[in-house]
Amino acid sequence: MSYIKFDKKQLTNLEYSLQREILLSNNSGSYTSTTIVGCNTRKYHGLLISPMPEVDNGKHVILSGLDETVIQHDKSFNLGIRKYPGVNVYKPLGHKYIRDFSIYPTPTITYRVGGVLLQKEIMLANDKNQVFIKYTLLDAHSKTTLRFNPFLAFRNVHYLSKSNFNTAIGYKEIENGVGISLYEPYKMLHMQFSKEVTYVPVPHWYYNIEYLEESKRGYEDKEDLYVPGYFELDIKKGETVIFSASLEEEKAKGLKSRFANIIKKKHTGEDYKDCLVKEAKLFTIKDKEKSEIIAGFPWFGSWGRDTFISLPGLTLAIDDTKTFVAVIKSMIDNLRNGLFTNVIGLEGAEYNSADTSLWFFWAMQKYAKNIKSNSKVWKAYKKTFVEILTAYKNGTDHNIKMQENGLIYAAQPGKALTWMDAIIDGKPVTQRAGYAVEINALWYNAVSFALQMAKESKDNDFIAKWKDLPSLIKKSFVEIFWDKNKGYLADFVNENEINWDIRPNQIFAISLPFSPIEDDIKNKVIKTVKNKLLTNRGLRTLTPTSSRYKGEYSGNQQERDAAYHQGTVWPWLLGHYTEAYLKLHGKSAVHQLEKLYLGFEDDLDTHGLCTLSEVYDGDPPRKPKGAISQAWSVAEIIRMKKLIDSYK
Repeated sequence: MSYIKFDKKQLTNLEYSLQREILLSNNSGSYTSTTIVGCNTRKYHGLLISPMPEVDNGKHVILSGLDETVIQHDKSFNLGIRKYPGVNVYKPLGHKYIRDFSIYPTPTITYRVGGVLLQKEIMLANDKNQVFIKYTLLDAHSKTTLRFNPFLAFRNVHYLSKSNFNTAIGYKEIENGVGISLYEPYKMLHMQFSKEVTYVPVPHWYYNIEYLEESKRGYEDKEDLYVPGYFELDIKKGETVIFSASLEEEKAKGLKSRFANIIKKKHTGEDYKDCLVKEAKLFTIKDKEKSEIIAGFPWFGSWGRDTFISLPGLTLAIDDTKTFVAVIKSMIDNLRNGLFTNVIGLEGAEYNSADTSLWFFWAMQKYAKNIKSNSKVWKAYKKTFVEILTAYKNGTDHNIKMQENGLIYAAQPGKALTWMDAIIDGKPVTQRAGYAVEINALWYNAVSFALQMAKESKDNDFIAKWKDLPSLIKKSFVEIFWDKNKGYLADFVNENEINWDIRPNQIFAISLPFSPIEDDIKNKVIKTVKNKLLTNRGLRTLTPTSSRYKGEYSGNQQERDAAYHQGTVWPWLLGHYTEAYLKLHGKSAVHQLEKLYLGFEDDLDTHGLCTLSEVYDGDPPRKPKGAISQAWSVAEIIRMKKLIDSYK
């Protein structure tokens, strides 16, 4: 059984089918992504997209697509589809042959061309830069030949390929296929079949292939792709053929068994929970040297803040402590001046976040609870805990420093140091410089957790140095952020202003294990958040009553960034809303929270299939937007369910 399916009527309606995207990823950092009809609508789409450290720190579209053509009685039927300039200009029109699509156990498309019934299954290897496509001829009444045209890009995911004279037109003959590399210093792409195949080198450029989603996002949207030639083979009724595209040469005879072995380990995808658990495992990249979390697909890399926020939900909540520990080790290896890397981009690592290191404490709290031992965590990670706390207390990069009142002040011109970090033309949209409410809630939680661990470990030296700080932080926190007449917490405070925008950042003062506010304040804060920010898809980043509120996340990059934290809804915030609400209302809150959790099931066949999107519009009907699959969205909805169940 497949949990998510589409029929012919849905698939042939491009307005419907092009809005639904598939995503496969693996531990090597490769991924496959396209629409359910195989028409790429993003520059980030492709059959094999892999890290290419020989070129840069980014991922690269190697194999953009593979057009299949069914040949019978000297007539050809091309199953591919691409968009070209003009209104509704698509060529070829392969989608009209699709009869059904299912997502589990792997994306599967069935085509009918006259008497031919052809099934196509796409799968990514678990631990290699390799994609498989399995073709099964389910029915045919006469001799059938399949032709395959590979569309090559060999470029970074953030850029587009253009026709040029530098393309290497040569190829290497390998077992049942060829190896090709278009440019130095790229690795060779090995395209092979499980049976003998004829390869005909007829190099050709396809011009002005258009990506609809890039058009909507205000980016360059046209690309030229290179087809070096085509493969051709005969196939009989009932026969199966495997195509492999890999950055390593494979043994052709083993392709069928390798595909079969991988498919056995796939989740069946019987329900909503299965989808989320399966998706949780797709964000982790592992090799011999490191393990890391990808913040989202298709364009995000490894982000520190996102890693710590999503790690408990992606690992501990699905009983995977081994991955949790491995990722934490890799993150600690990059700690500098008490700060973790926030973003690792094409130009290297950036240490530009005031909250990432404090989220580390929260993640470790969840781990300590999971293994039921604060003392073991203190013993193993004390050095890191102390390094971070000392750096924040004495001062570190970006003017992040504890003040005499015990609170953390963080401000640097032109920088947005909190999670609300959108920048337009070099200027932060929501800079929030000074004392930010969630930074200081996290700071109180971090210091209190460290003292808790130290007390259980009888670390008297640490206790003596830090024991008086929590009470000072708590006193200052209430004095600076609370206004009983307004009934909620200020968003940030500095020398020039007390910002009273109603934002979700105050929820962490309740949700974190150690809270700097008492229950009477908590109840008023949660009431404000519920009434002003809660939606059926997460918390708005700004109340609709604000003049700066943006209800739709759309347009070019500037327009999207202007809305990113000015009303756009973020699902990941529901994890902390749930934790806060359950603390205050207990079992009586279960029904309404579970209703919110179950609501996301309706979105699993929209946008990214069987996963959760990065953001939603602030205004109804709250369409999913941004990245099609976001780590902390998936993680916190998984954790939300676990929290709800713990109160049942």
